[in-house]
Amino acid sequence: MWLLLTRRLRVWFIVTVLVPLGTGLLRRAGLALERRTGPTQLSRGLLRAGDLGDRARARLRGGGRRRR
Repeated sequence: MWLLLTRRLRVWFIVTVLVPLGTGLLRRAGLALERRTGPTQLSRGLLRAGDLGDRARARLRGGGRRRR
Protein backbone atom coordinates (compact mmCIF):
# COMPACT_ATOMS: atom_id res chain seq x y z
CA MET A 1 0.00 0.00 0.00
CA TRP A 2 2.88 2.35 0.81
CA LEU A 3 4.11 2.08 -2.78
CA LEU A 4 0.75 3.23 -4.14
CA LEU A 5 1.09 6.63 -2.46
CA THR A 6 2.88 9.42 -4.25
CA ARG A 7 6.20 10.63 -2.89
CA ARG A 8 4.73 13.96 -1.83
CA LEU A 9 1.90 12.27 0.07
CA ARG A 10 4.34 9.94 1.83
CA VAL A 11 6.52 12.87 2.92
CA TRP A 12 3.45 14.78 4.14
CA PHE A 13 2.31 11.74 6.14
CA ILE A 14 5.72 11.30 7.75
CA VAL A 15 6.03 14.96 8.69
CA THR A 16 2.47 15.45 9.96
CA VAL A 17 1.87 12.14 11.71
CA LEU A 18 4.98 10.12 12.42
CA VAL A 19 7.37 12.88 13.52
CA PRO A 20 5.01 14.37 16.16
CA LEU A 21 4.16 10.87 17.36
CA GLY A 22 7.86 10.00 17.66
CA THR A 23 8.79 13.18 19.51
CA GLY A 24 5.87 12.66 21.89
CA LEU A 25 7.08 9.13 22.64
CA LEU A 26 10.61 10.42 23.26
CA ARG A 27 9.28 13.04 25.66
CA ARG A 28 7.21 10.46 27.55
CA ALA A 29 10.20 8.14 27.83
CA GLY A 30 12.34 11.02 29.12
CA LEU A 31 9.77 11.96 31.74
CA ALA A 32 9.34 8.36 32.89
CA LEU A 33 13.09 7.88 33.14
CA GLU A 34 13.46 11.14 35.04
CA ARG A 35 10.76 10.09 37.53
CA ARG A 36 12.54 6.79 38.21
CA THR A 37 16.17 7.80 38.36
CA GLY A 38 16.16 11.57 38.58
CA PRO A 39 17.61 13.85 35.95
CA THR A 40 20.29 12.13 33.91
CA GLN A 41 22.02 12.96 30.66
CA LEU A 42 19.86 10.43 28.84
CA SER A 43 16.56 11.74 30.23
CA ARG A 44 17.54 15.32 29.40
CA GLY A 45 18.44 14.25 25.87
CA LEU A 46 15.09 12.54 25.40
CA LEU A 47 13.26 15.60 26.68
CA ARG A 48 15.24 17.85 24.34
CA ALA A 49 14.34 15.63 21.39
CA GLY A 50 10.67 15.95 22.35
CA ASP A 51 11.00 19.71 22.64
CA LEU A 52 12.66 19.86 19.24
CA GLY A 53 9.50 18.47 17.66
CA ASP A 54 7.36 21.02 19.51
CA ARG A 55 9.55 23.91 18.39
CA ALA A 56 9.50 22.76 14.77
CA ARG A 57 5.73 22.35 14.83
CA ALA A 58 5.23 25.80 16.38
CA ARG A 59 7.54 27.36 13.82
CA LEU A 60 5.67 25.77 10.93
CA ARG A 61 2.39 27.09 12.33
CA GLY A 62 3.81 30.58 12.49
CA GLY A 63 4.15 30.78 16.25
CA GLY A 64 7.94 30.68 16.49
CA ARG A 65 9.85 32.09 19.42
CA ARG A 66 10.64 35.75 19.37
CA ARG A 67 14.21 36.86 19.74
CA ARG A 68 15.13 39.38 22.38
